[in-house]
Formats: sequence, structure tokens, C-alpha cells
Amino acid sequence: MDKPLISQHISRQFNAELEDVRQRVLAMGGLVEQQIADATKALIEGDGALGQEVSRADHKVNGFEVYIDEECSHILARRQPTASDLRLVVAVIKTITDLERIGDEADRIARMATDLAGQERIKASYVEIGHLSKHVQQMLRSALDAFARMDVEVALAVAREDAAVDREYEALLRQCITYMMEDPRTIRHVMDLVWSVRALERIGDHARNIAEYVIYFVKGKDVRHISVEEMEKEVKQ
Repeated sequence: MDKPLISQHISRQFNAELEDVRQRVLAMGGLVEQQIADATKALIEGDGALGQEVSRADHKVNGFEVYIDEECSHILARRQPTASDLRLVVAVIKTITDLERIGDEADRIARMATDLAGQERIKASYVEIGHLSKHVQQMLRSALDAFARMDVEVALAVAREDAAVDREYEALLRQCITYMMEDPRTIRHVMDLVWSVRALERIGDHARNIAEYVIYFVKGKDVRHISVEEMEKEVKQ
């Protein structure tokens, strides 16, 4: 994996601290990505035991967030970083917040999977849910790759994908509403699926956020709350 655009310092210890934080963010991201995959598998296959396993592992994600946050606080206090170093620490703090929230969304899906495992299985859009899950997992993987290499172009590509995820989400919602209208007895079951699909859509939003933090670090520009077209213009300036 390519090294990120992290400044090198006279203090080897400072370099080591920044690299350690970076590696832990990527490890946290890998854990979260696995949580999404396992939670979705539990939902689609009706595997309540796997759903419970995902929920039990959520504390590991939280532990990563607490540790990295503390390390960033120590860096701010000891090193008093400026310019790009300060932006890096800020980007890391924001990134781990989004990763922790992604972990929460995976836990939500896992809990829905555990609940649904005890119910009679119905006709539902499980194939489409699996596709949406893979889509947001790829978004997250690309966002983490952009973070690892501090690659603005990859970050922009992640931001562009968010619209496609939103379209998939809306199509799935329409299907779920149709199922409930056709058979009101499925309402409780389908509503659990709706909350799971909503969680996947939120994961896509968090992946986009991480991509935006990469742009903030590299370009020094806050590109939150603007369109992708505006974002591209900001990056090219």
C-alpha cells in the first residue's frame, strides 16, 4: 500500500505516532467492513446466532474509537501540530466517529436479523438487500483506500457513488411498501427489513463523509454539505 502524504518530521517519535494512528484507523475500518458483511449475511440467511455474534463484537469497534481518540488528544497536547499535521489529526478524529457510527448501523442490522430469525420467513427483497450491502461495503473500502493513500480522485469517486446508493435504497423502499400493501400480515417483518435497508443507506452516507475528510486533509477545503459537482470544482481550484 502506498504511503500517505504525511509530513516527515525531525522527531522520529512524532512520525511513529502519526503512522500508528493511521494504521489503527485502517484496522478499525477493516473490522467495521466485516461487521457489515456478517450482519447482512445474518439478515439474508436468517442466521440469528451470527446476528448475535455481530452485536457482541460491537464493543471492539467502540474500543478502537476510544483508543484512537485518546492518541489524537495526546498528539494535540504534546506536539501542538500545525498546518497539514493538524488537518490530519482532525480528519482522523472525524473518520473514526463515522466508522463507529457505521459499526452502530451494522449492529442495528444484526439485531434485526436476530429478531427476524425467530419469525416465519416471507417473500422479500433479500437479493436486492444483498446487492445494496455489497455496494456500500465497496464504498467504504474505497473510502478507506482513499484515506490510506490520501487520494483525492478516489475520494471523489466515493462521493459520486452515494447518489447510486440512494437510488437503490429508494427502489427497495418501494418494493417493501408493495409487500406490505399486498399482505398486511407481513408488516412487522417488512418493517424490520426497512430499518435494515435504511441502515445500509446511512452507511453509504458515512463512507462519503470519510471521503470528504480525505479531501479536507489534502486540499485544506471543507467540502461537506455541497453537491458532488461543487466538490469537483473546489478540488480543481
